[in-house]
Amino acid sequence: MDNPHTPLQLDDVDRRLIRELVNDGRVSMLALAQRAHISRTHVYARVERLEKAGVIEGFTARINMEKAGFATSALVALTIQQDAWRGLSEKLKTLPYVERFILVGGDFDVLVVVRTPDNATLRDVLLERLHGLAGIRSSRTWLVFEECSGLNSEWM
Repeated sequence: MDNPHTPLQLDDVDRRLIRELVNDGRVSMLALAQRAHISRTHVYARVERLEKAGVIEGFTARINMEKAGFATSALVALTIQQDAWRGLSEKLKTLPYVERFILVGGDFDVLVVVRTPDNATLRDVLLERLHGLAGIRSSRTWLVFEECSGLNSEWM
């Protein structure tokens, strides 16, 4: 049985398929086969293998957050009490306007991406809801003025 913690060995075909899917998650299997220069049957088998191995976790749409009504964004770095992570992470999962959060090592413990419709809502989320959570020792906030996806599949 394979070790679930061992990364799947990807070859050039796997990487080409992943690049194409990152660039267009809605691409048809026929078009994917043509772009990867392999048969459609082979594409189905490869993509299924990548999904079963957990390399591909799902397919999503990229959203223009401003056009979707979330024009105000901030990055928030939190310093938390040493034993607070488990409880805090459960609370952050349910906090409105928190897009994602990441446990990190370094000067801060947690990075949080907050997206709100306006500054008043952002103020409420930061000062009332986020700072009111148990286990937070301090925070630092950066307002986001412009954002680029940085989606460059050349890394693969």
